[in-house]
Amino acid sequence: MKTEFSRQDILSVPCDLLVVNLFSGVDKPGGATGAVDKALDGAITQLIKQDKFEGKFGQCLIFPTFGKIKAKRVAVMGLGDKRNFNPDAVRKIGGHIVKLATGVKAEKVVTILHGAGIGGLDPRAAAQALAEGLALSAYRFHAYHGALRKKDKAPHEVKSLVVCETDGRNARLGQEGLERGIILAEATNYARDLVNTPSAHMGPVELAEAAKKILGKGVSIKIMDQKEMEKRHMDAALAVARGSQNPPLVVHLAYKPKGAKKKIAIVGKAVTFDSGGLNIKPGDSMTTMKIDMAGAAAVVGLFKALPELGINVEVHGIFIAVENMPSGNAYRPGDVVKAMDGTTIEILNTDAEGRVTLADALCYAKSLKPDAIVDLATLTGACVVALGEDIAGLMGNSRKLTEKIIEASRETGEPVWELPLFEPYNDHIKSKIADIKNVGARGQAGTISAALFLKPFAGDTLWAHLDIAGPSYTEKETRPDQPYGGSGFGVRMLAKLLQKI
Repeated sequence: MKTEFSRQDILSVPCDLLVVNLFSGVDKPGGATGAVDKALDGAITQLIKQDKFEGKFGQCLIFPTFGKIKAKRVAVMGLGDKRNFNPDAVRKIGGHIVKLATGVKAEKVVTILHGAGIGGLDPRAAAQALAEGLALSAYRFHAYHGALRKKDKAPHEVKSLVVCETDGRNARLGQEGLERGIILAEATNYARDLVNTPSAHMGPVELAEAAKKILGKGVSIKIMDQKEMEKRHMDAALAVARGSQNPPLVVHLAYKPKGAKKKIAIVGKAVTFDSGGLNIKPGDSMTTMKIDMAGAAAVVGLFKALPELGINVEVHGIFIAVENMPSGNAYRPGDVVKAMDGTTIEILNTDAEGRVTLADALCYAKSLKPDAIVDLATLTGACVVALGEDIAGLMGNSRKLTEKIIEASRETGEPVWELPLFEPYNDHIKSKIADIKNVGARGQAGTISAALFLKPFAGDTLWAHLDIAGPSYTEKETRPDQPYGGSGFGVRMLAKLLQKI
């Protein structure tokens, strides 16, 4: 879908669907909606009364224009209570617009810069959110549709959307926001593609190749093979990879703009398929385990966007890509493995492999001496039990860093909830024969004990951990901008965080 900004009046642009808006409690529309109402001889005002349209958020009033204006149909989108309106609401409105346009088979859609007028939002922020909502909701993954599906009638797709704004300042700022929103949405959708690709076609090698493909100005990549990992004593990650015929790889992306004063490391979990190893998962639990590299996918998506965003921070993206499989060579329950920094880890469950690979990834990130480390990992089912499928768990050793992540998450509509790094729970991961063990107390605080396992590997560096096991993959579509499949969770939030650091 092509999305563009225009200085034209909305009534002057021919289209299949014209989308305007209305806050709740408004009987007589004003602004752009009022102009359309006047051109249609009060049809919107009449339909508000006739259909008892209340302007609730996401509520829609749609009707044909019978040639009275250049648009074939008009849709009035409810914005809800003006007091609760924010950029994420605009993002959702963008999603609703795409769903509505798809439903009525509109090819060209015209709309306004929602929230920039009576909504009181900054035009740049409103345009960015709208562009994100439009592009994120229009995402489809069709890579594996074969002959049978191709015989079916292809689902309708909107070809173009024009955002009209006649105010010069709003148009200028809106254009900037629109461009930024498209960059971030495309990066998020790239991460979605990686997560949605079956593991047979997205192993460690393919994930590294996907990282190579996005290299832009100022971005470099270093890939370390198994021999290099052995030299660096990444024995924890190597143990996890041992059961697979697909060798592990370390990927280190670097973005180094001139004059950067801060250095941040972003670490992603990159288990390209998790069978559970010798502690094999039940079949139903294994079905979606192609998503266990969603943290790394978010890292790659972020680096796709970085060169175009102009963020003046040195960023290092790190992931260790492995496959966790059972075989005669697989690591075993009862084994003791050693991380890069010499920490010994007792393996009590081979299905708690993510934290074992992250131990080496965090050690490597720490060796770069960054100002802060943030890791993203589909780490624990316990986090999904605690917070559900829409919210990521957040823990860290720095109040300032976690607060910035929370602030960024609110602005991007990617919710997080902070959990405590409760120090007494360190007893849960104490081992009798090694420094630590890779599982905590049965049925108790699994998400917190996993984070406590990771904490020492960050050392004294400011560190935050995001457990994205829930929101990394969408099965129940609770938001219009989150279609089924990989969500790309974290790409936009990390970009916003880097702006704030």
